[in-house]
Amino acid sequence: QLVESGGGLVQRGGSLRLSCTASGFTLNSYHIGWFRQAPGKEREGVSCISNEGMTYYTDSVKGRFTTSRDNAKNTVYLQMNSLEPEDTAIYYCAAYSSSGFPHRQPSGYEYWGLGTQVTVSS
Repeated sequence: QLVESGGGLVQRGGSLRLSCTASGFTLNSYHIGWFRQAPGKEREGVSCISNEGMTYYTDSVKGRFTTSRDNAKNTVYLQMNSLEPEDTAIYYCAAYSSSGFPHRQPSGYEYWGLGTQVTVSS
């Protein structure tokens, strides 16, 4: 029900913009989280945007990543700049509607996408 797109291979210092779209429901009332999982590591919360546009970022991406939403397009974005090899992972978007913001952990999210691969070469 959530679909990520925009991943790919980029060199260190490059940029990518990920998109997260929903099918079958509208994202307007949902808080959206971005997570990533590198091989052999746990899924990590990257950022979160509330249904009202408040944002949260984990320390390692502050100043480099920006999340935004376009409710008219039923889409949430993750703009990633100054990418580093350490950012290489599968990136997932997820949605939840319960109270409380942000949800930094994967638990509590109701919908997940299948992920998109981001690879940053050195």
